[in-house]
Amino acid sequence: MDEFASPFERLGSRAAIARLAERFYQIMDSDPAYAELRAMHGPDLVPMVASLTDFLVAWTGGPRDWFEQRPGACIMSMHVVLPGLARTTATQWIDAMSRAMAETQPGDAQVRKLVLEALGRMCDGMAARAAHLASQRETLAQA
Repeated sequence: MDEFASPFERLGSRAAIARLAERFYQIMDSDPAYAELRAMHGPDLVPMVASLTDFLVAWTGGPRDWFEQRPGACIMSMHVVLPGLARTTATQWIDAMSRAMAETQPGDAQVRKLVLEALGRMCDGMAARAAHLASQRETLAQA
């Protein structure tokens, strides 16, 4: 593999990322261990599979369609406002993604590890920010 290849290229490009996103949502939808996470989503996961695929493609260095379709969008801000976002659901998300990554094995082991670590930090940040915002709302409600 070219040492200068993007994570997008190293993961196997769009097709491999699409398989990863599809498997992620299959796991989340079918395993009761992810019930809280699943409850945060609507009944039809097809749009979510497409959105996650497009986000991961763009985020890993592929075509930036996801960002171009959402000018100025911040993935963190889009998620911290979701009811139910907490440490538990963030942990469920990264666990389901880890399973999907292990099952679909896109790219090489090193890039999978790096991507999972970065996504894990993103989940941690979202959970911490959601907790902080909830605490602020609680403080304001008591005032």
